[in-house]
Amino acid sequence: MSKTEYLTVEGEKDWTMVQASDLIQNQEVIQIDGNSSVEEACQILVENNISSAPVYVKEEKGHYIGMFDYGDVIAYLLLVLHKKPGQRSGKDTEKIDPEAFEIKDIVRRALQGEKVPVHMASDLSRKNPFYSIMHEAKLLSAVEIFACGTHRLSILKPNGEIEGILSQSTVVKYLFENRKKYPEIDEVLNKSIKDLNLSDEPVIGVDANSSVLEALSLMSTHGVSSVAVLREGKSVFGNISMTDVKHVMKGYNHRLLWKSCLQFVSHIRTQQGMIDGQDRLPVFDVRRETSLGFTVAKLLATKAHRVWVVDEQNQAIGVVSLTDVTRVFASLVGVETKERRPSLAVFSC
Repeated sequence: MSKTEYLTVEGEKDWTMVQASDLIQNQEVIQIDGNSSVEEACQILVENNISSAPVYVKEEKGHYIGMFDYGDVIAYLLLVLHKKPGQRSGKDTEKIDPEAFEIKDIVRRALQGEKVPVHMASDLSRKNPFYSIMHEAKLLSAVEIFACGTHRLSILKPNGEIEGILSQSTVVKYLFENRKKYPEIDEVLNKSIKDLNLSDEPVIGVDANSSVLEALSLMSTHGVSSVAVLREGKSVFGNISMTDVKHVMKGYNHRLLWKSCLQFVSHIRTQQGMIDGQDRLPVFDVRRETSLGFTVAKLLATKAHRVWVVDEQNQAIGVVSLTDVTRVFASLVGVETKERRPSLAVFSC
């Protein structure tokens, strides 16, 4: 993909020196006007089948105030619904700093049926800040950012406008598909996730009988993009991801929020034409002995951000995410990364 071959002193190709912008050539960038409503912004994500988009200020060309993604949609829903009678409160909902996000104004507007501009909800989840690198930046710069948990970043033109959006999955896909060019990448992909100490990543799970709203609250609280749907606390039935909230926003079908997670997963499978057994759960899980390469292949095939690690009884014992994969790649060149996520949490009604 890169026009230039970069070689190490030993004569091997150096993936860290590939120009990051080579991975996003001819990309159409979908952007959101900051004055659009949250609902209009959601519709843009749904219609373009994307999970995130940069938010700009119309009056200032090239001025971006942040990103808007389904994590922000979830934070918005939780914030508004928390104020309605009969909903859970306290530790079960996301705690957001009122001074930082004009919370009272958002709630007032939403409950009075007024338009809430998306610039108020941009990065409401505090998990999707606007990160950017310049056109000439190398792939290593992107991997360093992704290894700290960021899922996507913008590549900027010299005039400050966005040339394209580079995601974790795009970088992982590039390195996976070009593994034979880079011996150190190929070598680490052949190792098991157990040998790489990835199989002990804690599971954030929700009981199958809990409501979808409770699952979204757990997801938001722990800052993860998906949760495992568990039967009897351990057996994996399915998965609810951040992007699944689009099924709620399509046609504003908010009633789905009060369905059980079991019903919601079944609904999604029906919508995707998978109820007949095609692409069932095993696509989304691996074992400790599974190679990193096979794990990455599943992540890419399912377009998921994480796969669950299960034992012989199909009980969840860990998880491997795209962030974990990029941390493995970053460690090959001595990049230090932040601590991994907190301990096991299972929410039940």
